[in-house]
Amino acid sequence: MANHKSGGGSESFSLAVEHERFPHSSLREEEEPKFKEWGKSGGSRIAPGNDYYGGESTSLNLIQLWKRFRGNDKPPAHLGSSRDYNVDMIPKFMMANGTLVRVLIHTDVTKYLYFKAVDGGYVFNKGKVHKVPATDMEALKSPLMGLFEKRRARKFFIYVQDYEENDPKTHEGMDLTRVTTRELIAKYGLDDNTVDFIGHALALHRDDRYLDEPALDTVKRMKLYAESIARFQGGSPYIYPLYGLGELPQAFARLSAVYGGTYMLNKPECKVEFDEEGKVAGVTSEGETARCKKVVCDPSYLPNKARKVGRVARAICIMSHPIPNTNDSPSVQVILPQKQLGRKSDMYLFCCSYSHNVAPKGKFIAFVSTEAETTQPEIELKPGIDLLGPVDEIFFDVYDRYEPVNEPSLDNCFISTSYDATTHFESTVMDVLNMYTMITGKVVDLSVDLSAASAAEE
Repeated sequence: MANHKSGGGSESFSLAVEHERFPHSSLREEEEPKFKEWGKSGGSRIAPGNDYYGGESTSLNLIQLWKRFRGNDKPPAHLGSSRDYNVDMIPKFMMANGTLVRVLIHTDVTKYLYFKAVDGGYVFNKGKVHKVPATDMEALKSPLMGLFEKRRARKFFIYVQDYEENDPKTHEGMDLTRVTTRELIAKYGLDDNTVDFIGHALALHRDDRYLDEPALDTVKRMKLYAESIARFQGGSPYIYPLYGLGELPQAFARLSAVYGGTYMLNKPECKVEFDEEGKVAGVTSEGETARCKKVVCDPSYLPNKARKVGRVARAICIMSHPIPNTNDSPSVQVILPQKQLGRKSDMYLFCCSYSHNVAPKGKFIAFVSTEAETTQPEIELKPGIDLLGPVDEIFFDVYDRYEPVNEPSLDNCFISTSYDATTHFESTVMDVLNMYTMITGKVVDLSVDLSAASAAEE
């Protein structure tokens, strides 16, 4: 097991047990606005038991996918070559102007990644799939609303587009740190269906608690959505790396190597070691221990320092066609708001294909995800699966979500929160940034030139 020694010969680094979060892999100490590496002397990353990067957030080829869900069965020949598939285990798009893209630019890892815009953003409303209107002009054309509702929605969209937090003239006399979202929406007289797609498909809230919270967060989320759509003039606010999300941890691995980091794959049964004061002292695998002062990991390595907070149910589908009613989009997100399904939480459809190099031409990978509310994922996910049309193959996956309960200042263990069911990274990356601040005591400056992450043309 590798480690790095500084000039004086003493060991001094933190160790990231590679798992379901990737930006941890590249904290670097070279220059101030940049992320810090785990100490000037470098650091080690361990990916236990896997022969691939990324832990839970990896992308699998067809053979790996079959091995994971079907044991010794072999994929049928009609699906094509295994290596043409890159199936994400945690499928998420990136908001083009969002926090993760800023992090990727900030760390300079974008030089190892190629992005492409996602074709469509849709919402399920009254039993049908509709394009999400993100601007006042799109609102006027949308079949989601009647004529008078369109006029009211257009006024609201214009208010949001013109709103500047530091310019009181744009506030129309309202303090959005005090006014709730429900009160703001009431001023414009919008009906429940309009509120539903604004809150869930534009502001990307996961449930309806936001309605009784200060409206500023919702307005900022709506502005992010509209600004992200404007980035690439596409049909959605999202971008996605060519060859799938497994490219992200690999890109961080390359960057980490430049700064003296070491990755170790296939390390089974990693055990975190503690000293007599209860502080982390190292990680042991196969009888060897890498000494360290800090460990970054997901909850599975330290289950006694985390608590279960929910479950995610997911269906992974291989299809020979795009999702119906999405304008034949080769890549698309569809959000099914909770109220439309009579649920407590939203459901998400995510689809990618050959256009992002994750499947052979003519094949599409679709995911249906939600926060599990029952013990029967096949039944619970049915409303989303029914929107897909015929599927060639389907796999069901359920996993528990955990959050840390330890005090990092006492044990030097920095534990991430499990991935949620959303099909975007905005909640995940906030967890990463909070961990960075806990580890380093600093807040990352994410005011970056967004043009550094460009999306490939067709």
